[in-house]
Formats: sequence, structure tokens, C-alpha cells
Amino acid sequence: MSRRDMPQPGPLGPWQYLQNLLFYLHVGVATLLMGLAGIPEVMRHGRTGANRVATRWIGYVLWAARIHMGVTCELRGTPPTGDCIVAAKHQCFLDILALAHALPERNFIMKREVMRVPVMGWYAYKVGCIPIDRARGRDAMRAIGATINKRMAGEGLGQLIIYPEGTRTRPGERRSYKHGAGTIRGATGLPVVPVAVNAGLFWPRKGWGVRPGRAVIEFLPVIGPELPTAAFMAELSTRIEDNSDRLMAEAGFRA
Repeated sequence: MSRRDMPQPGPLGPWQYLQNLLFYLHVGVATLLMGLAGIPEVMRHGRTGANRVATRWIGYVLWAARIHMGVTCELRGTPPTGDCIVAAKHQCFLDILALAHALPERNFIMKREVMRVPVMGWYAYKVGCIPIDRARGRDAMRAIGATINKRMAGEGLGQLIIYPEGTRTRPGERRSYKHGAGTIRGATGLPVVPVAVNAGLFWPRKGWGVRPGRAVIEFLPVIGPELPTAAFMAELSTRIEDNSDRLMAEAGFRA
């Protein structure tokens, strides 16, 4: 079995660290070149063009991760294609890539500062990512709800990816879920697709020391609008955390 297909994280030696470095150098150059080359397509086709460029870039980065570091990502479950909220466990950069690559019209709620990053911030805006000012608290979430409803009435929302814990977590770490997913669901009536991951076992939280092997992200059954908010948040947390623990146990992790 190839190291890329191993369900458990492989060894981390000097060669793997060198490949980590080469990966980041490779991707840095490719990001700049692909971003600049894609500008005419975005100018001609707007959001559709931006999504095409983003899909090519994400696929390229996943390919580079496989070639340099021997890490791949298995997809389980059925990715949604219509307007919805995708609420995922977030452990590392790899689960962002794999999740975004699986969704045809992905967009994120992201910190306003990220939208100001040259090239990539512009693409994030063009594909429909929604900036959030965390200092505004619930007012920010209400503004996001209004933005989502406006898009749904116009060009459509796509698959809005949010991380209920609000940040990356280490394998085995659980944080209290923030109110954002429940607030947006209540304001929009959108179905919610939970996602479990074990990618943090292969790709560390801070991105250095990536191990070879096959990570997994899994789309779980949809949570519909029938649950009240408190029950919904409890169900969301249980599904994501328990299934992420299951995936990590499959990969040999013990808390």
C-alpha cells in the first residue's frame, strides 16, 4: 500500500520536513501565478469565473500536497449542491481545501482581515465569501443573515461553510460551539449539513510537520428546520464531535 493510501499518519523525518518546505514554496509561487492569470476570466464571468479559478487552484494545491508530502483526502458522504449551510469541524488547512474542492459553489464566512490579503482576498470576495467583524457580536450575525437572504433572493447563495467552534482545534480537542450556526439557520431557514474530519492527524493546526497518509472528511445527514435552536445546536455538536472522534479512532488516534 502506498504511503498516500495509509489510513494512519506516516512517519515524520528530515525528508518529510524538506518536502513540507518545498510544498509551501511551490504553492506560494503557483498561487500568485494562477491568481494573476485568472483575473481576465473573473472579469468576464464574475462569480462563475472566480469559482472556476478557485476550483483549479484548490485542485492544484491538493495535487501538490500529494506529490510533495504524500497526503491525500478521502471524501465520504454526499456533498450538497444547493443553497445550504455546511457546518464543519476545523482542524487544519487540509480540511479547508478538501471541503472547498468537494462543493461546487463554496463560500465562507471569514474574518474581515482575510479579505484584505492581496490576490486571494479579492478572489474570496468574488466567489461570495462573507466578511465578519467579530467585535460586533450578534449584530454581525444579524447582518450576515440579511446578506444571505438577499443573495438567496438574487443569484443564489451556494454552500456557505462555517466552523461552529470559531477556530482550528487540535485532534481530540473540543470547544464550546458558538451561536453563529444557529443564528444564521434561524434567520434564513437553510438546511445544515454537518461535516466530520480527522485531517488534523495528518496536517497540524499550524501547518508545519505534515505527515503522509489518507485523511478523511465526511458529509453527515442534513439537519432540517424542525428543531428549535437550542436542540439544533446540541444535535450539531454531537454529530460533528462524535463522528470526528470515530474518524480519528479509525486512524489510530486515542485521546
